[in-house]
Amino acid sequence: MKSRFYFIAKATLLLVYAVILAGAVVRMTGSGMGCPDWPKCFGYLIPPTEASQLEWIPNQAYEKGNIIIVDESLRVAIDDFKSSSDYDDSQWGKYTKHDYAQFNPFHTWVEFINRLLGAIAGLATVIMFVFSLSFWKSKKRIPILSFLAVLGMGFQAWLGKTVVDSNLAPFKITIHMVMALVIVALLLWILKPYARATRNTVLRNTLLIAIGFTLLQIIMGTQVRQFVDVQVGLWGYNQPSRWLDNVPEVFYIHRSFSIAVVILHLFLLKLSFTQQEKTRHIYWILGCIVLEVITGILMYYWDFPFASQPIHLFVASVLFGIQMDWWLHETNTKKNYNDL
Repeated sequence: MKSRFYFIAKATLLLVYAVILAGAVVRMTGSGMGCPDWPKCFGYLIPPTEASQLEWIPNQAYEKGNIIIVDESLRVAIDDFKSSSDYDDSQWGKYTKHDYAQFNPFHTWVEFINRLLGAIAGLATVIMFVFSLSFWKSKKRIPILSFLAVLGMGFQAWLGKTVVDSNLAPFKITIHMVMALVIVALLLWILKPYARATRNTVLRNTLLIAIGFTLLQIIMGTQVRQFVDVQVGLWGYNQPSRWLDNVPEVFYIHRSFSIAVVILHLFLLKLSFTQQEKTRHIYWILGCIVLEVITGILMYYWDFPFASQPIHLFVASVLFGIQMDWWLHETNTKKNYNDL
């Protein structure tokens, strides 16, 4: 089991990043409410593909929890039943979590794929925990961290439900994103089985500051993104030039703070040259920062060209992961899990 654990842990990390990317696509396409309920989608394990599937149908078998749209509102089947020739409102209850009652098959399936990837990532985390138990005698930290990752995925799933139930409340979206990064950090820590003394205190502390800067930028960026979502709802997808009208103060802080991020990482570049052991982390980090700056400029000056938003968000999460991996590298030596 030990020989397979490292592969499973890496696969789980990749799946978590796939979920983050899918979430970015959900936000880019405005598909967050493509499934108005959770964990099912319109009360089905496999979501509908046509609006007619959400209309009341006579002599149709319905299961408890199935959802239809009646008079622009969501109605939920109270119990299992077969409809008669006439609509009977007593068989249906009003969906009370929110009043969003729209169906767009593209949005529904984008959100469904995002949830499906999340479920697969959650299952991978559980499998990783099972395999981690083989390290209980030699390295208890590994199964403990694996268990925390399982709890984190469970909490993340619950957060996803609250985000949908709240009709995409901004604060809950931010927490949802931060929790994804916490899970990434846990998985990276799991992948570093041995600990040793810090090699370069200045570098390590600077990396901690850089991680904090990136996390702060992601939080502010999520708030800016929520403002853009509101603007999209106001002006529509055909007028991206209006999406940044009357932006909140957090937008200017987010944009200006990027200068400090660049300066800090140039200092990290200088520090990395002083190390006896060179690392590629800094070059990957600088590449991510360049992409962040480019996509930020494109969104502001060229009215959000296609895919610029999900790339901006996903690269920020990758940047966080590389920084965290480098910081762990400064206190850990990666060895073969078979040696534990």
